[in-house]
Amino acid sequence: MIRNNKEFIPVMLMPFCEDKTIDYGALEYLIEFYLEAGAKGLFANCLSSEMFELSKQEMVESVSFIVQKVNGRVPIVATGTFPGAIEQQAAFVKEIYATGIQAVIVITSLLASEHDSEEVFRSNVKQLLALTDDVPLGFYECPVPYKRVIDPTFLGELVYTGRITYHKDTSLNLANVQKKNEVTADVADFGLYDAYMAHAVATLKAGSRGLSCIQGNYFPELVVWLCNNFNDDVQQDKVDEVQQFFIDNMDVMHYAYPASAKYYLQGTYSWMGTTCRRTDIEPLDEETKIKLNELKDRYDTLKMKIFQ
Repeated sequence: MIRNNKEFIPVMLMPFCEDKTIDYGALEYLIEFYLEAGAKGLFANCLSSEMFELSKQEMVESVSFIVQKVNGRVPIVATGTFPGAIEQQAAFVKEIYATGIQAVIVITSLLASEHDSEEVFRSNVKQLLALTDDVPLGFYECPVPYKRVIDPTFLGELVYTGRITYHKDTSLNLANVQKKNEVTADVADFGLYDAYMAHAVATLKAGSRGLSCIQGNYFPELVVWLCNNFNDDVQQDKVDEVQQFFIDNMDVMHYAYPASAKYYLQGTYSWMGTTCRRTDIEPLDEETKIKLNELKDRYDTLKMKIFQ
């Protein structure tokens, strides 16, 4: 089943003040930036939010702030599992759910170590489900600390329990995405959101509910446009051009991320600073800034064609 009502769900940035405290003023502006662009939901407390650099108190407080400011306009999901025993992860799932979000996102690579077998992973998933009552859950194939791609058949089994409503796919494999969509196609309350924009059009045509990508932290309105027009024969030339734009500019958007996205936004929005807590990213040096400024020029040219 191909759903035509595709949705863009931003992976939210986390603005920081120069002293690296959370900049709640900028965060409020950021929420409105996403919603005005046409986002149909928000993914808070994710890797783009630098979640591993936040304390649990900061996670709860920032997600609560987002819930309050959104005030029911769109659904919100947020990550709720972090390193520790399954019992500890389950406790935090309940705590983050109590902020008022619609579903808690489970990081697949934190439910088993990189060297654990598939059987260990599946056992831990089932244990977490048993310990979290009726809390709606989703999966996130986060690439940190390592990437564990969930098996499509196992995902289908879990979705049919009624507990799993969301999946953020980072497999980068269209065949894997297609299979996941096939085995969950009959469950109306479930949605797969693909992160890989190199096959954005193909994944939407394959039945994915929508897109949840870092490119939405540069130009969310373009991702929304693609979700709305991917299957429109009249717009096919523009769709092809937008798809190629994402492919051609993939590297520059990933380099020094999320500082690069913050710098890009700062060129238009004075409320966004470039401060990050992550120390493992590439430097936001002058060469990188030049490339990001060139990206903005290319996008401005494309935008005149697409939105005319």
